[in-house]
Amino acid sequence: MYTTTLALLCTLAAAAFAAPAAKQSKDEPVPILAYSFDGPNPEGSYSYSYETGNGIKAQEQGQLAKIAGDEDALRVQGSFSYVGVDGNTIGLTYVADENGFQPKGDHLPTPPPVPADILKALEYIAVHPEEDNL
Repeated sequence: MYTTTLALLCTLAAAAFAAPAAKQSKDEPVPILAYSFDGPNPEGSYSYSYETGNGIKAQEQGQLAKIAGDEDALRVQGSFSYVGVDGNTIGLTYVADENGFQPKGDHLPTPPPVPADILKALEYIAVHPEEDNL
């Protein structure tokens, strides 16, 4: 469990720090403006947050949850943001649980809308299921 938590924290930190820095010299250190970390606690929960001098902000909370019988899952929710090379802030919120990683952000691509005729056909199929001829 602790290995999973540590791996998740390292992955998110690497993703946040890999974001483009806003007008920051390669040789100039980036100051940590705020940092907090609580955990891992005995029941499996944790939380952390940080903010850096180049506009990166991240926060996350996680807790261990029983999902079926003796099976546990780590349920995590969090967010991070950074300033892109164009000066705009890129933000992402996410949930990661037994259903996988579910990110949300205005910059993420979205699927095209389902055509009206397909929606109508799906509604018809739901109301008129095919009968088994056995």
